[in-house]
Amino acid sequence: MRVRRTVLAIFAAACVSVAVPRTAAADEWNKETVLTFSRNVEIPGKVLPAGKYLFRLADTQTNRHVVQVFDQAGRTLATILTIPATRPTTTDDTSITFEEQSAAASFPIKKWFYPGERGGEEFIYSSRSN
Repeated sequence: MRVRRTVLAIFAAACVSVAVPRTAAADEWNKETVLTFSRNVEIPGKVLPAGKYLFRLADTQTNRHVVQVFDQAGRTLATILTIPATRPTTTDDTSITFEEQSAAASFPIKKWFYPGERGGEEFIYSSRSN
């Protein structure tokens, strides 16, 4: 009886360890990230008021450089074509860089990097007059 419980416990532990990487792989596939901004930020074509947003890569096999932005209710706010970006080293946290802007009411997001990755997404803005 004791041997049977041990075998069942080992089997259950093996099932959990197999399920955990699949969950992580789903997040790594679409790079789903919740970002909270304390000030207004800008994405191409839209200003996002201070608040919480979900950023993720679109679920497509053909172009891995399409970012979707959602509000807290899960509504799509934007679908943005980006270009690949790289950085010299990785970090353990999400990294966002902003474009330099003088006296801007909102901060334009320039690059978004997922934790642990050197490759990220660069947002493309049409030329602006400053």
